[in-house]
Parts: sequence; structure tokens; C-alpha cells
Amino acid sequence: MLYFSPWKALAVLLTALVVCAFAAPNFVNEKVVQSWPKWAQRHVVLGLDLQGGSHLLLEVDAKAVKKDKLESLQQEVQRVMRENRLGNPVQGVTIRGDSVEARIRSGVDPQLALTKLREVAKPMTGLLAATGQRDTEVVDAGGGLYRLTPTQPAIVERVRQAVEQTIQIIERRINELGTVEPTIQRQGIDRILVQVPGLDDPEKLKKLLGTTAKLEFRMVNEAVSADQAAQAKSIPADSEILKGSKAENNQLYLLEKRSLVSGTDLTDAQPGFDQRNNEPIVQFRFNNSGARKFAQITQENVGKRFAIVLDNEVISAPQIREPILQGSGQISGNFTVQGATDLALLLRAGALPAPITIVEERTVGPGLGADSIQKGKLASYFGSVLVVVFMIAFYGLFGIFANIAVAVNVGMIFGVLSLLNATLTLPGIAGIVLTVGIAVDANVLIYERIREEVRAGRTPIAAIDAGFTRALATILDSNITTFIAAAVLFYIGTGPVRGFAVTLGIGILTTVFTAFTLTRLIVAYWVRWRRPKTVPL
Repeated sequence: MLYFSPWKALAVLLTALVVCAFAAPNFVNEKVVQSWPKWAQRHVVLGLDLQGGSHLLLEVDAKAVKKDKLESLQQEVQRVMRENRLGNPVQGVTIRGDSVEARIRSGVDPQLALTKLREVAKPMTGLLAATGQRDTEVVDAGGGLYRLTPTQPAIVERVRQAVEQTIQIIERRINELGTVEPTIQRQGIDRILVQVPGLDDPEKLKKLLGTTAKLEFRMVNEAVSADQAAQAKSIPADSEILKGSKAENNQLYLLEKRSLVSGTDLTDAQPGFDQRNNEPIVQFRFNNSGARKFAQITQENVGKRFAIVLDNEVISAPQIREPILQGSGQISGNFTVQGATDLALLLRAGALPAPITIVEERTVGPGLGADSIQKGKLASYFGSVLVVVFMIAFYGLFGIFANIAVAVNVGMIFGVLSLLNATLTLPGIAGIVLTVGIAVDANVLIYERIREEVRAGRTPIAAIDAGFTRALATILDSNITTFIAAAVLFYIGTGPVRGFAVTLGIGILTTVFTAFTLTRLIVAYWVRWRRPKTVPL
């Protein structure tokens, strides 16, 4: 048990050295680290409670999701009415309460109308796909009136999908900011927790996340001016009035409700400058489907105006002078450089499926984070000094061996955390301090077992060998149960709790390695060198 072949000893030392080396970027000047290869620049990321940052709790607007569901259902019913000539697809289909009502023209077979309208009801998707349920109930209310109502499970599933999609879009938006290790996770049915460590501009984060960024390209209805339609209250059924942005002097526009091309068809958006007047603009490019639709629209409407609408606000309404066939274009609107950059970022990340509101906002200043780090360091130093003194006082030379192993153990923990680019929080520091105690506990079990073997009359070498061998099962049992607890904490916990579980779990693995390889290797070489007559415990 105490014999180590040269290759085995070299493997143990190299493993400890290499893993500890990954912790080096945490203790070297950042400018120096940036000159290293990319794979060597990994380091531990300080969490929100250590370096400050922004904490937001967001809520997805479930009412807006429900409204969007009703509007899409209305469009589907209008399509069915138009294709099957069941009645007026515009005036005959209205949203009333939580339902869409469709009135068919006289002379249409009611059973045929019911059959065609039931085609709108789609099978449930997502978690309820296997139940065979439909997402819409279709009822014949009599007198040529049919009522289509989204089911409650369909609304709940729609909200769930909206939250999941919102999380993905928020991740893309925050990643565009260049921040590291943000925490973005779902809470409850319709809430999302966002924590961004190190972000020194929380207002920018709120503006970035609070903007829906729903982009649409819609035709301007030039049959009548928006002012005349508003004054006469004679807005066409297929149109609506939207206000222009400040850049458009808050001018009113009468636009067709139908969206010709949407932001979902964009593949890229970048800030730039107009070559004619050097003003900031946003250059965009469509995917193949969007490029075809945009080309067809501009070919059919040369000389007419179309509006670029962002979150129900007209930011530009240019005239189509010639067909745009290359699938790209630009948005101008008296932007600032920062405004064009932010808009391009939002368009690249995609539009939120529903508006979100900030339910809770908390900002942790870097001073508070620095104070947490300082107190964490003091606690770590104080605890480590007590452990070192205790081990030397009780176990002498073997206590020094244990302290060396514990120091390497802590270095390996930071090395693994750096390799994983893990986030270190204040509870994570507590996990490391706890690991120091667990690591020492493993050595205490080994040394006490050696003492028992000496009392039983074994020779020093036999007692040391038996101590390491017979303590193994006990140490493995205790560490495995602790590791299971850490795994459960990681699985069901959130935020700082998971940070504690990660450091504790990694610490347990490195503890087993150092206690049964490194400490044993040190003791084995000491035995080979000194050939002791007594055990210095």
C-alpha cells in the first residue's frame, strides 16, 4: 500500500500540479493573462454578492400572451372564412371577451361551417401533446354565430412557451453586452430571475430587457390621411392608426394591420453610417424567406410608402422607389450612435414574445462585494490557521504532511472551478472553508487508525500501511454521503445554494484524491527515506 512506482508517483504529482496550475489566472494581473493562449485564460468568476451587479425579477405579461393568442386565432378564422367563402372575413370575425366570434353569411350550410372552423383547433403541443386535446373549443351559438375559445391548458402552455422563449432572448441580449456568467432562470409560472455580476449600469440593463423589440414592415394606407380618419372616426377595419417616434415628430400614420415582413425574418442587424449624410443607421439582412417576401412587396408597391414599426411605433416610413431584391436594407430615424447600436443588438437577439415588467430590482454595489470578499478571506485565513495549528499540535510531523495536502487540495478546488469557469459566491467560499475541515477530517481518521495499529503492537511501517488501508472504507462512506447531499442541493437549489453545492462537491472529490494519493505519497517517501523505528504521532 505504501509502495509507489516512479510512474505512479509522477502521475499523482503531475495531476496535482496541472490542476493547481489552472488556478493561476486568478492570481495574475489581468493584462498579463490576456497575453496567454485562450485555453489558459479560464478563471473563477465572482458572483453578484462578491463583485456587485444587478438583480432583477421579471414577470411576463400573461394577459398580453392571451391577447396575442386571440389575435392569431382571429387571423386563422379570417383565413378559413375567406378560403371557404363563409362570410365577410374582416367584419364577420371579432374578438369578444376570451373568445373569437365568427358570423357566417346566410345560405351557408351550418354543419359545413362548423367543420371548417374546427380545422382551426390544433392538437396541443409541448407537455400536453400526448393527451390528444385541442387548443380551441368551437361552439355553434346559433343564428349563424360561432364562438371559438382557447382552452385553459392551451393558454397555460402558451405562457410557458413564452417564458422559455423570453429566457432564450434575454440570454442572447445579455451575452451581447459582453458580461460573464449571468444567472437567468425561471421562477414560478411566469417569472424570470436575472442576475448580472459586474454590470455597473443597471439602467441600461433594464432598458435592454424591458424593450419588446417587435419589428414589423407594414404598408401605409394612403386612401385617406391618418388625421382625417381619426377626426372622422372612420378608420378602415383592416387598418389602424399608430404614432410616429420623436424622430418622425410624433406624426400619425394610418397603417394596414397586416404585417408583411416581421423581425423574425431577420438574420443580422448591425449599426452603421449613411454614406450620404453620415448619420447613424441600422443595416439589416433578411433570411431567404424574408428576402422573397420583401422583394415581392417592393415589386408590387413601387411608388407607395411602407412603415417600419418597432413596438407599435413608426420609426421610419420611406417611399418604395424601386424593388429591393437583395434581401437587405437600412433603418434610419435620427438615431444617435448608441441608439443605433442598441437597436441593432435588440434586433439581432430577437423580439420578446410578450412585454415584461420588473417586479423586483436590487443593485449590489462593488463596495459591498469587496467587503464580502474581505470578510470571506478573513474567515478563510482564520479557519485555515486554526486547522494548521491543530494538526501540528496533535500530529506533529504527520500534521505538517496533512497541511501540505490540504493546501494542494484548496489549490485544486480553485483549479477545477477555473477550468469550469464557475461562479464563486459567498456561500461558495463557505463551501471551500467547509472542505478544508472535511479534508483534515480524512487525515484525522487515517492518523487515528495508525495510532490504534501502533497500540495493537504493529511495527511502524505495518501500522502506517494498515492505517491508510483500513480508513479508506470509512472515509469513502462519509464523503459519498456528503457528495450525495451536495448533488441534491445542486439539483433542487438555485443561485448561491448551487454555488455552495458546486464548491462542496468539487472539494469532496479533491479531498479523496489528496488524502489517499498525495498524503500517502508523502508519507511513503518519508518512510523510505527515514525507515522510522517509531511513528511520530
